[in-house]
Amino acid sequence: MSKTTTVGGHTKNRFATRKLAMAGILVAIAVVGSLISVPVAGSKCAPVQHMINILSAVILGPFWGVGIAFCSSLLRNLLGIGSLMAFPGSMIGALCCGIMYRLVKRLLPTCVAEALGTGILGGLAAYPVAKYALGLEPGGMAVYMVPFLISTVVGSILAFILLVILKKNGVLGQIQDTMNS
Repeated sequence: MSKTTTVGGHTKNRFATRKLAMAGILVAIAVVGSLISVPVAGSKCAPVQHMINILSAVILGPFWGVGIAFCSSLLRNLLGIGSLMAFPGSMIGALCCGIMYRLVKRLLPTCVAEALGTGILGGLAAYPVAKYALGLEPGGMAVYMVPFLISTVVGSILAFILLVILKKNGVLGQIQDTMNS
């Protein structure tokens, strides 16, 4: 049994349970949302995953975001609705936007970090996955950058719109408070 300490009338286990429940919800949305995908160059571009990366960064933080991206990618692959290239793209993007949000606490730079992290870094990281794990012969290191950028820009715009609405109505602050108190 784990030891718990009380903080403000709540236990630390309650904080972890809330975050785990939110992570499960975000994974489920990402997996179901990946049914909306566009196949491009051997990858399945799923903008909902990128939206979830940003929501995860803003609500839970960078490391939870990477975990959510990993679980989403794993489930998508196990269900046959994703590709191995989902791992580098989504996980790198989640880490980048999570770190950005932790540093600046602003939505626009967080969305840009997701787009650049997934589109540029994730696109480059997908090349060896495609070549060595999938046996494909991509046309160059940057071949996945364009489809990844298309997918992540759409997802980033969706996340930005949703988060601005939630912030304007005070819901985002309530969710963040609930996850941290």
